[in-house]
Amino acid sequence: MKLPRLYAIVDRGPNLSFADSRNYVQELVRGGVTLLQYRNKSGDAAEMLSEARELKRIAGPGVQVIMNDRADLSVAAGVDGVHVGQDDISVRGARAMCAMPLIVGISTHSLKQMEEADVSSADYIAFGPIFATGSKMNPDPVVGLDGLRAARGKTKKPLVAIGGITLENCEQVINAGADAVAVISALKSEPKRAAEEFLRRMM
Repeated sequence: MKLPRLYAIVDRGPNLSFADSRNYVQELVRGGVTLLQYRNKSGDAAEMLSEARELKRIAGPGVQVIMNDRADLSVAAGVDGVHVGQDDISVRGARAMCAMPLIVGISTHSLKQMEEADVSSADYIAFGPIFATGSKMNPDPVVGLDGLRAARGKTKKPLVAIGGITLENCEQVINAGADAVAVISALKSEPKRAAEEFLRRMM
């Protein structure tokens, strides 16, 4: 799997309506995003299924949509794959439901977890948080750029850096070995313009 430089995460929290999420995705796509993750930690299964289907539809055929956590719903929604965390279904379990060519990604937060992910059937590995982040209630310890460099040495799989990544530090992250950066907060205010600028800086 070859990752685009920018991996946009659409965080559908309780304070964001689905209409806002739809508009947000449209703006991201206009800005050049070709890989995005739909994350919904508070909705029920029916809501997530319906919303994932709609976001895939409006994103269009040139954009890969990954669903957070729910391998079963990602298949039912007809999206391109699933991203699992350390406390979710295992990569093996996700792969059993999401057979290739569907994508399975996994989050890691330590070199031990990275080594375990490397020998799994995951298509890509996310590693972080690289910097302090406000996108999670109880974030894992910051690994920093040195941690990212060490993680790069543990795998040849595509590596996604996540956590506190901004326009100001994204080039450092790519230079430290990431293939792509996952971004939430830094895209929110002006998604089209921000996506364009991220992609320009990481060419």
